[in-house]
Amino acid sequence: MARDTSDATPIENNDQLAASLAEGCKPKDQWRIGTEHEKFGFYRDGHGPVPYEGPNGVKALLEGMEGLLGWNPIHDDGKIIGLADSIGGGAISLEPGGQFELSGAPLETLHQTCREANTHLAQVRQIADPLGIGFLGLGMSPKWTRAQTPVMPKSRYDIMANYMPKVGSHGLDMMFRTCTIQVNLDFSDEADMVRKMRVGLALQPIATALFAASPFTDGKPNGFISYRAEIWRDTDNQRSGPLPFAFGDGFGFEAYCQWALDVPMYFIVRDGKYRDMTAWTFRQYLNGDARAEHPDAEPDMGDWKNHLSTLFPDVRLKTFLEMRGADGGPWRRICALPALWVGLLYDDAALDAAVELISDWSEEERIALRDDVPKLGFAAKFRNRTVLDIAKDMVEISRQGLRARGRMSSGGYDEREYLAPLEETLALGKTQSESMLHSYETRWGGSVEPVFEEWVY
Repeated sequence: MARDTSDATPIENNDQLAASLAEGCKPKDQWRIGTEHEKFGFYRDGHGPVPYEGPNGVKALLEGMEGLLGWNPIHDDGKIIGLADSIGGGAISLEPGGQFELSGAPLETLHQTCREANTHLAQVRQIADPLGIGFLGLGMSPKWTRAQTPVMPKSRYDIMANYMPKVGSHGLDMMFRTCTIQVNLDFSDEADMVRKMRVGLALQPIATALFAASPFTDGKPNGFISYRAEIWRDTDNQRSGPLPFAFGDGFGFEAYCQWALDVPMYFIVRDGKYRDMTAWTFRQYLNGDARAEHPDAEPDMGDWKNHLSTLFPDVRLKTFLEMRGADGGPWRRICALPALWVGLLYDDAALDAAVELISDWSEEERIALRDDVPKLGFAAKFRNRTVLDIAKDMVEISRQGLRARGRMSSGGYDEREYLAPLEETLALGKTQSESMLHSYETRWGGSVEPVFEEWVY
């Protein structure tokens, strides 16, 4: 989840809001790749969750990483909650249940992205191993109940945890018990953003199947291929979902802002303190409806940017596009997720092919895919095909896009190599979740404990 922004520029009219999104437009030679991944920390002895406090807790882990990296600490009410690289642009942050996240720097190639991920994981192990901590690459916490899951000391999460049960049945599970891999990608202009947004929204369920890795909850199978994706089907649907309006005539920066304005806020930050703003939409806040309770709080661009970061559609628009459909997974998937979307969206011919692939899909069909994939995975039906068939098309388009990009590694390989885990999954015709479930039913002997050894980073 993004760090909160401070920008005291007053909001004088709605045109500023759309203009702030348009600031993300940049020429193709300036497009970058920003990869984020979350992982569950656990104690290797007993596979229990890692609390914040204590000599072997998350706080000690962050302080060790601060000493190793020299990054700037991020504090909330005097407690360290993250680290920021002021030079490269990356950051380490905590999700509500202690999930440890790297928000990667904006990089030019997938080779750099994969090197960044591998370096980060090696650095984390250097600090975590002496503390007895390991990290698990899955989309859903496989063992711990919500009550057993630790709570991180971040003020924004207190507000969210209080609000979530009012607007959906799965919000707390989303916060405390899921992990994801995401990629942030650029656009050249509004029309390019629209094409990429539509491709991303339509194909997000296919990516969900390709990366599905969340078949266990509370120590047993949960009945889903991607329970993380199922959770998102009922997590504050005012601020999440497939955004059908993005496929309508006239969609662009302004239309996205109009939607965002009518979503309830979470908070504003004043003097380093978080104020609960869940009683108002951002439009109401602009209109002065919160002034009686917060007379000193005039809407500013920092409030708007923070609000955008608390919207959770399947593809999120800020000054870049964020692909949000994938479960967390093993280390090779950290490279595969950005590879999939870079191949699809950063080459003109590949983007044309992706647009053509989804061009005649109806709103009902897109929603049905999103509803069916969490339970059925590759077996979900689409017309006279399956999601597995579409996934093969999607990965092939991405392959061609990466080939055309021609970004070579020092060893003489292009970026297609990072699609290998997805190609293996397609060749098997089975999701990662199905492979785990088979292991659970056979050699794991009906226990999830082996997942902590076999899926550890």
